[in-house]
Amino acid sequence: MTPTFNLIGAGHVGRVLGRLFARHGCFSIQQVLTRSVSSARDGVAFIGAGDAVERYDQLQPAAVHVLAVGDDQIGAACAALAEAVPLAGSVVFHCSGALASDQLRAAREAGALVASVHPIRSFADPLAVVAQFAGTFCGVEGDAGALALLTPALRVIGAQPVPIEASAKTVYHAAAVFASNYLVTVLDAALRAYQAAGIPEPVARQLAQPLASESMANVFRLGAAAALTGPIARGDSATVERQQRAVDGWDPATGELYRALVAPTTALARRKPPK
Repeated sequence: MTPTFNLIGAGHVGRVLGRLFARHGCFSIQQVLTRSVSSARDGVAFIGAGDAVERYDQLQPAAVHVLAVGDDQIGAACAALAEAVPLAGSVVFHCSGALASDQLRAAREAGALVASVHPIRSFADPLAVVAQFAGTFCGVEGDAGALALLTPALRVIGAQPVPIEASAKTVYHAAAVFASNYLVTVLDAALRAYQAAGIPEPVARQLAQPLASESMANVFRLGAAAALTGPIARGDSATVERQQRAVDGWDPATGELYRALVAPTTALARRKPPK
């Protein structure tokens, strides 16, 4: 029989996983619980399966429960689930990128196997994610028995599960912040510096795009050290110092960002392979 599946929290991540698991027959979507019955019904409509409920005591036992809620709600949601539903022998997992499965201690104490599954992508457009989910990497960790059930299901929906160390979960999540959020911040600094030189913002984006795109392509093709170019990679400290003074004079906050990047970039330059 197809394992039953309850979804607690029906935001973008929960809806996408529910729809994909239902479409591919991995799990039988049983119930969807959110803060309001209307949003639970919306989740059921998106998934195309399951029944909306509005209270934990309305949940039925299931083989799998997913807590697709905000990080700050995981502990409370897990405790409420453990109090309302028999969990012995079931699997409970959450989808946080920053927190490990040890946040599900109430479920574990109730006899469940626990795990975390973090799809590594943006969920801003759930329908687009459903259509393009194949190949999505998912960081996974937790009890071996939980992963033995979840890993094959993730592969069926097109995911690529990647085991991670639970103790390093927050550092793992910081990696995504560096690769996405902080990259945008650095590019914003570049665009603003171009504009400070009198270049209109649309043209600044055109100037920065090939530099950024080629640098990123080289990182993924060659590795970060081999991809590094510029004055620090050349050992041109005079240019770096001149730029630092100029950026400080233009915008002190951006000058601090420039200064903060000098030391790690210098360390990266030392790792460049010899020519």
